[in-house]
Amino acid sequence: MPPDAVPAAVPGAVAAAGRRAAAAGVVAVAVGVVAGELAAALVSPSLSPLTGVGGAVIDAVPPAVKDWAISVFGTADKLALLVGMGLAIAALAALAGLLEWRRRLAGFAVIALFGVAGLAAVLGREQATGSAIALPLLAAGTGILVLRWLMSRLRDWGPAAAAAGPARRRFMQALGGSAVVAILGGALAVALRAAAAGVSEFRSKLALPSPASPVPPVPAGAELRLDGISPLVTPNRDFYRIDTALTVPAVDPDTWVLKVTGMVERDIELDFATLLSKPMTERHITIACVSNEVGGDLIGNALWLGWPVRELLAMAGPQSGADMVLSRSSDGWTAGTPLEALTDTRDALLAVGMNGEPLPLEHGFPVRLIVPGLYGYVSATKWLTELKVTRFADDAGYWTPRGWSERGPIKTSSRIDVPRTGRPVRAGTVAFGGVAWAQHTGIGTVELRVNRGRWQAAELAPGMSRDTWYQWQLSLPLTPGQYEIQVRATDLNGVPQIEKPSRVAPDGATGFHTIRVDVTP
Repeated sequence: MPPDAVPAAVPGAVAAAGRRAAAAGVVAVAVGVVAGELAAALVSPSLSPLTGVGGAVIDAVPPAVKDWAISVFGTADKLALLVGMGLAIAALAALAGLLEWRRRLAGFAVIALFGVAGLAAVLGREQATGSAIALPLLAAGTGILVLRWLMSRLRDWGPAAAAAGPARRRFMQALGGSAVVAILGGALAVALRAAAAGVSEFRSKLALPSPASPVPPVPAGAELRLDGISPLVTPNRDFYRIDTALTVPAVDPDTWVLKVTGMVERDIELDFATLLSKPMTERHITIACVSNEVGGDLIGNALWLGWPVRELLAMAGPQSGADMVLSRSSDGWTAGTPLEALTDTRDALLAVGMNGEPLPLEHGFPVRLIVPGLYGYVSATKWLTELKVTRFADDAGYWTPRGWSERGPIKTSSRIDVPRTGRPVRAGTVAFGGVAWAQHTGIGTVELRVNRGRWQAAELAPGMSRDTWYQWQLSLPLTPGQYEIQVRATDLNGVPQIEKPSRVAPDGATGFHTIRVDVTP
């Protein structure tokens, strides 16, 4: 029964029918999305309609919005994006159901637009294949068919039908059954995508080779015993993750190949077994994201195991005039790294291990780049598949055309971990502590000042190397009141960190980390 045939004697019937139509739209689109994801699990584990759309959203969002998202959500920014996408899809799906109830084919048109948008997003991804391209169309077609079926049941019922009538039961059974199918199908899609790659099982059984160049011993006293200070080595589970991959790529080590191309005397292809047979180097190295605000936590120190990149590039033979290496991830992301940073004496690694175990999937398994002294956006490519020797004049990494600088050297900085800003402390001797870093240079001194007074030298623990952060601590006598505490670091060359505040774009934040402490009696 069309909506305009609703008897006037049924109060609120039209509104109730609209709500049921909106629910039908949500369920129908959910089934369609799940159909696309389920098919992706079988034929395209690395790219699905959802990850294609999510990747396109990440690419299209202005850098300022990305910075805001990272500052608000931190490493949960991917989850926030997925939740936001889910809410947006649900709202449009409800609109599709309502429009289809009021005017035939109108809701179908909305779902068709879903499919077109998904198709455009998938076509723009590096992993796009014939199978992946068909998935958004499959999802949209499934959603349209399910919505058509649900609408036929809803029109049989009609807004004025008796609540206990058979038509009502048929619609509610169809709606509920479709919702169950969406839930179970979604769970199955997740399980199948994980099972299809088999990467987790491979990783769990992988025995890392012993390093030919073991990590130097940690100096005595390098780790201070101060509650709340960042650990000298960041556990894998706590290590920050910032990248553009909406879902973690599942790269099969059995088929993984790293290609060295571009301005080289000879192209190289390296498989995973051959890489593991190379003489490995083990080093503690601190890496940081360029989006790390002053005092932020998008930085971590880990023990990395890998083969020096310079050895691989020496085999390829970079040609004269080359000054950059464009590294590529399996999901198409790229980073432009100065060639000299990959060929000098620093421990730039093709990393396969992190803190004594194979790389976690979310941190680049099976192979990623680790380059001391450079922000991750120009160096720390995860799920590495290609190194193209080229020139800055000819190529650019993912972030450079989006307003970030080409080379990205990490800036000297320091952070107060203890006490936390805004938390009251008792009067007396108050212990302050934190970390400071000047990767590939090393820290010479760390100082604190209270209420913009004189700088006071902190106790600086011995560094593990010039490529890691250093811990520091200082105890100050404080009476009741409110205090502003600032920290600054000076590198081993005598160059202090920059005092003038600046934003993270285009080449990293500067300024002194400042906290406010309330001291109570």
